[in-house]
Amino acid sequence: MRRRLVALCVAIPILISACSSNSASEIDSSTTTPPSDTVSPVTTMYPPAVGGEIEWKKCEDIECGTLEVPYDYDNPSLGTFTLNIQRRAATNSDKRVGSLLVNPGGPGFGGASLARDAEFYFSEDITDVFDIVGWDPRGTGDSTPAVDCIDNYDPYFAFDPSPDTPAEQLEIEDSGRAFVEQCEARSGDILPYVSTMASARDMDRIRAALGEEQISYFGFSYGSELGATWATMFPTTVRAAVLDGASDPTVGFVEEGLQQARGFEQQLTAFLADCSKRPKCTFHNNGNAEAAFDALMVELDQSPLVVRSSRPPVNEGVALIAVGYSLYSESLWSGLADALFDAQQGKGGRLLVLYDAYYQRNGDGTFGDELEAFYAISCVDDPGPKSITEVDALRPQFQAAAPRLGDSFAAGYVCALWSSVNTTSIPVTGKGAGPIVVVGTTGDAATPLESSRAMATALEQGQLITVTADRHTGYGVNQCVVSAVDGYLIERKMPPRDLVC
Repeated sequence: MRRRLVALCVAIPILISACSSNSASEIDSSTTTPPSDTVSPVTTMYPPAVGGEIEWKKCEDIECGTLEVPYDYDNPSLGTFTLNIQRRAATNSDKRVGSLLVNPGGPGFGGASLARDAEFYFSEDITDVFDIVGWDPRGTGDSTPAVDCIDNYDPYFAFDPSPDTPAEQLEIEDSGRAFVEQCEARSGDILPYVSTMASARDMDRIRAALGEEQISYFGFSYGSELGATWATMFPTTVRAAVLDGASDPTVGFVEEGLQQARGFEQQLTAFLADCSKRPKCTFHNNGNAEAAFDALMVELDQSPLVVRSSRPPVNEGVALIAVGYSLYSESLWSGLADALFDAQQGKGGRLLVLYDAYYQRNGDGTFGDELEAFYAISCVDDPGPKSITEVDALRPQFQAAAPRLGDSFAAGYVCALWSSVNTTSIPVTGKGAGPIVVVGTTGDAATPLESSRAMATALEQGQLITVTADRHTGYGVNQCVVSAVDGYLIERKMPPRDLVC
């Protein structure tokens, strides 16, 4: 089973447009922090860090720095990670509010580049008054050491997710074992130490090294899980926190996977319905894109399309990865329709391009390490079922939750075979951290609205903003959500309850 099958993503760039409802003018001083008698006393087993030093140097128009953090905070002698950090100074230093820690999600993506590309992700109001501080979490990006398991993803992840023969079943099992063996051989020393809780402690070290008693945070996708964990562990250090596209912190491996399977299935259904309604959609198929899609998947399962001899054939598994990647945003639907149309004509090249985009394949044939870090963090946090047999027993649940995509979520055994497991966990509560804004999007496949709503409910003072859009994460969809989030971050004014943008 793949946890969060296609959650390897960064936040979608900001696109400001008119707000569909609840204009930003509704955000005023009457929507402030709840009275103090609604706030629970703060109790924590994790005292905030004090001191520390980031070694900064000039990197063109930003600053680059490093910070040493221990593998294991309870046993610092085991070794250290060197975190890669970048800082973009507030444009208007006279109105500077403080630092804003940012994370793009994953897990597995480095976040340092968000500082360099801050205007791409955040409004001018935010970059004017905050130092944008991004870092590559332990085990990721240019932080060292980083998780590095394999050089070529094709032999490990291009399998058929709906095995019809013992040989196809064995291929899935063997690919999972081989991947885990490679990870343990090449990165085994650090695999036990890349948990979300450990990264949350790193965040507090960064805060202390920046010299701020309290700090603000903006996390997208998995960054919401990381931020909620940090806010729960170090509540007194939280100035403000925005969690955009949040997973459900109240459920475990299986239910989280089922939520996401339903989310992607919902968006695939929406895509096919939209294509059936529009004759200009290249996969229109006389108004029955749904039947055409189902027939195409059967055909690719039986007769995969060879694009190049050096690459895997476009089978059902490759096609479904391409489909999943394209369901992150409605802006990708047109390209998906073109790719499916081509596949009907016996040409799999465009589906392979989308498959490569998901796996971060570069033009020279190399791959990024994001997926390796994704598995390392996900599996150590919550490995889920402990055996191949247990994983296989869940397949009917995933097929019922997502008739077209369920097999893709049920297939794969990496986490079941993983040996490094985080033995500690902390329920997400945000107790004592103050108001936290959660953003959920109605058509979010990777973190469905129900999961963001569950995050807001789990947090002691969580408040949900619902964004109406077919895409993953909501900040930047329209001026309504941008104004609401910016007003909270800058002035700590809470948006209206039950705000819909």
